[in-house]
Amino acid sequence: MTDNRRQWQRWVVAAAALVAATAHVPVIAPHLAEAPYMGVLFVLLTAACLGIGAVIWLRDPAVLYALAVLTCGLAVLGYAATRLVAFPLLADDVGNWLEPLGVVSVASEVVAVGAAASALLGRRPLHGGGPTLQRTAAT
Repeated sequence: MTDNRRQWQRWVVAAAALVAATAHVPVIAPHLAEAPYMGVLFVLLTAACLGIGAVIWLRDPAVLYALAVLTCGLAVLGYAATRLVAFPLLADDVGNWLEPLGVVSVASEVVAVGAAASALLGRRPLHGGGPTLQRTAAT
């Protein structure tokens, strides 16, 4: 069930995930040719972001916010790793922090992580439907 107090995060995560997916499409073919393992990872990331964006657009399950944090967070870490360390067949990426599609994808992934984390941290059970932590005084 959707918590109407958190609607903005839903649309921000959906849009950011779809932007991240779109930003990776143009680099899939070159990476499949140059470094096939990275090309396959881009295919998986694109599919995951498309799935997250589409499903969050239609439904609002908390697990998708967690998947958005995990997926987009790992993508940002992967981008940073390839800019800091020479990966096999990708040594030319080291130090190339401002590659335009990389900047677009990282920016959208950071937005997705932030909005999804905000949604997760701000969720409260509706209608008393879940456990809550209550501080009790020691006697």
